Amino acid sequence: MERLRALIWPRKGFKRSFRYLALRLSRLSASPHSIAAGFAIGVAVAWTPFLGVHIILALAVGFILRVSLVAAALGTAVANPLTLPFIWASTWEIGRQLLRRDETAATNNLDLGSLIHHVSFRELWRPVLEPMIVGSALPALLSAFIAYFGVFFLLRAMRRQRQQALSFSNNDTGISA
Repeated sequence: MERLRALIWPRKGFKRSFRYLALRLSRLSASPHSIAAGFAIGVAVAWTPFLGVHIILALAVGFILRVSLVAAALGTAVANPLTLPFIWASTWEIGRQLLRRDETAATNNLDLGSLIHHVSFRELWRPVLEPMIVGSALPALLSAFIAYFGVFFLLRAMRRQRQQALSFSNNDTGISA
C-alpha cells in the first residue's frame, strides 16, 4: 500500500521533481528563448488527446520552429497520470461547449471500452475526439504562454545567478575574468 501511495504522491512531494526539471532545463546549452519555446510547445501538445504520440508531435513542431527539442520533449511531461483525467475532462467539456453540443444522452450510451477495443474511429470521432481537439486549443495556448514566460525568466535568472557565482569564485581565487 505504501508503494502505491509513493507512486501517486512521492514522500518528499513534487518539489524535488520540479527542482530537477528546472535544473535539467537550465543545463541545456540553447538560448533561453529556444528552451522556453520548446518547453511551451511540449506543454501545448500535452493538452491534445493524442496520448502516445505527444513526444513525437512536440519534436515535429519543435523541429519545424527550430527550438530546443529536449525542452519540447520535457514539456510533454505535463500530461502524466495525475493530470490526464483533468486534461481530458476539461478539454472534452470546453470542446462540447464551443461546439454547442448537448449530447449527454448520446454519450451516456457510448461504450468507450468497446469503441477503443474495436478501434471504431468513425464512431469515436464525433462524440469524443472532436470535442477534445477543439477544447484543447484554448488551454493549450494559455498554458504554453504561461510556460514560455515562466521558463524564460526562470532560465535568465538561473543563468545570471550562475554567472555571478562564477565571477565571484574567480575573483576570490585571484583569477580575472
